[in-house]
Amino acid sequence: MKTPQDPRHKRRQKIVSDLFKVDFHKQVIGNTASIIFSKREFLDEKIEKAAPEFPIEKINKIDLAILRLAVFELFVEKKEPQKVIIDEAIELAKEYGGEKSPSFINGALGNIVSSL
Repeated sequence: MKTPQDPRHKRRQKIVSDLFKVDFHKQVIGNTASIIFSKREFLDEKIEKAAPEFPIEKINKIDLAILRLAVFELFVEKKEPQKVIIDEAIELAKEYGGEKSPSFINGALGNIVSSL
């Protein structure tokens, strides 16, 4: 993230927001969030393998939304370098997550990248 106004960062903020909302109730969400949500089982499987001590249903919903987006970008989109995706996910965790969210996101994504 170069600045909080970076268009790529703004796009990711919107996607995380959509993914977070859809976990609570059915709403109209953006196209990318819909695609990510349709691949939820695949993404969640990768997340569960990376953080086996945290079942999906126990992960903070905002952390889960950030992880789903990052794993989608790592395995499906593959448009950005891995380091950029991880750094951006950590920045989103700092903005929206709890105190321990950035380190959790970093650890989980680190495990995923090391398994590639």
